[in-house]
Amino acid sequence: MAKRRHKIFLDSNVILSGLLSDKGSPRVILDILSLNLPVLSGATGQYNIIEIERNLKKKMPGIIPLYKKYLPVINLEIIPLPSPETVNKLSKHISGKDAPVLASAISGKADYLVTGDKKDFNKPGLKNKYGFQILSPSEFVEEILPEILRSVNE
Repeated sequence: MAKRRHKIFLDSNVILSGLLSDKGSPRVILDILSLNLPVLSGATGQYNIIEIERNLKKKMPGIIPLYKKYLPVINLEIIPLPSPETVNKLSKHISGKDAPVLASAISGKADYLVTGDKKDFNKPGLKNKYGFQILSPSEFVEEILPEILRSVNE
C-alpha cells in the first residue's frame, strides 16, 4: 500500500527563520524537507518567495547567496501567484498581506499551513474552512511531524 504524502505549505517567516538559525522548529522543518522523504513534501508561494527576497535585499543582502544555494535543497514546490480576484475575495476574511499566502496554500492543496504568524490566520471562520490545519512551526514539529515520520518505518 502506498504511503500518504503530506504537503506542508511554509509561510515566508518560517523559511527565513529556518535559514537564519541552525536551531528551532523552522530549521528542523527545512532540514526534514531537504531529506526528500516519500511521505512529506513542501511548498510555498511565489508571493512568499518575492517577500523573502525583498526582505533579504533590504535587511540582509549578504545572506542572499546562502538563500539561493539552500532554497533548491529544501525541495519546495513554488505555487504561482494567485489571481487578484482570489486575493480580493479572501481579503474579506483575513488581512490583505496574508490573503495571497492563504490563496497559495489553498491552490497548492496543502495539508498544513505552517506560519510564525498563526494569530493572523486564527480568525473566526478560517479554522477548518480550507481543508488544511494552520499550525506554528513548533506545533507542526511536536504534534504532526512525529506521526508522519513514524509512517516512514511502517
